[in-house]
Amino acid sequence: MSDKIPLCSLTLDDLKKKMSDIGEPVFRAKQIFEWVYQKGAVSFDAMTNLSKEMRGRLADVFQFPSIRLVQTQQAEETMKFLWELADGKKIESVLIESFDRRTVCLSSQVGCPARCAFCASGKEGLIRSLSTAEIVEQALHIDRFLREKGERVCHLVYMGMGEPLENYDAVVRSIRILHDENSLHISQRRITVSTVGVVEAIHRLAKEDLKINLVLSLHAPNQNIRKKIIPYARKYPLEEILMAMDDYAIATKRDITFEYTLIEGINDHSGCAQELAALLRMKQCTVNLIPYNPIENIDLNRPSQEKVARFREILEKAGINTTWRYTKGDDIAAACGQLALSTT
Repeated sequence: MSDKIPLCSLTLDDLKKKMSDIGEPVFRAKQIFEWVYQKGAVSFDAMTNLSKEMRGRLADVFQFPSIRLVQTQQAEETMKFLWELADGKKIESVLIESFDRRTVCLSSQVGCPARCAFCASGKEGLIRSLSTAEIVEQALHIDRFLREKGERVCHLVYMGMGEPLENYDAVVRSIRILHDENSLHISQRRITVSTVGVVEAIHRLAKEDLKINLVLSLHAPNQNIRKKIIPYARKYPLEEILMAMDDYAIATKRDITFEYTLIEGINDHSGCAQELAALLRMKQCTVNLIPYNPIENIDLNRPSQEKVARFREILEKAGINTTWRYTKGDDIAAACGQLALSTT
């Protein structure tokens, strides 16, 4: 591995300090930020308002880029990007195009420790966490791709490979960098982090000066079913997770979303819907229903549309705000739960 400093791991203030440390004018830091995040530079050589000598020195000190595009796969309204990291590991991220919204689904780890039964990302367990730069550059390079069409990334969801809150420092740092007005300037209200429920990290996130959206991958109305389909759930009682989510909602004044993947014969029957309604009745929240997206070599099935509609009807009659996620990208294994380093 290189001992160079990954450029996209630095905030603007960090870069100013580093420039001072190497004897370069501090004001150059903002110019470099503009080249990277606003002008779409892909190397130091492209930074033409810097001297050739300075560009060479920057290339000696900083690593940029940190990830390399291996391939893309295109589907209607969805594009999947396969990246290679410096150590040869690979990750995926997804661009979702919907009307005028351009959302990037970011990975935070190689593999995933949660090992959800319905998700391809955790089949091999956790391999390693990503660095801040490896997270930031997924959004940065996709934004550069969109810029060529006169478009920009406007929403970020940390819902790709990995459990974001098990890579807490890198994820939070990447959010601060991508939110910076000198970077991509993504509104915090357009940034969403999804977690299976890392209680201490949820409490910690509530104390950050951030107003991002937090989503709980719930997927079951009780602890017993949850432990069967999410092995990671054995670490934390559901009651403790829900209390932590409530604390986050109070601290940030942000409503909570609960994701619920419906799996035929496991968590999709009317009794589950009624139990879920009782569990969430007093909460200011939304339940996002996700019909299971089939994964090769996993013996699970998606419930019928009629069954999903019935499940939703029970929740809404109980006063629970509910959405039904439209599946996008399943034909290129880019839908929810399908990211698993597939190549063609």
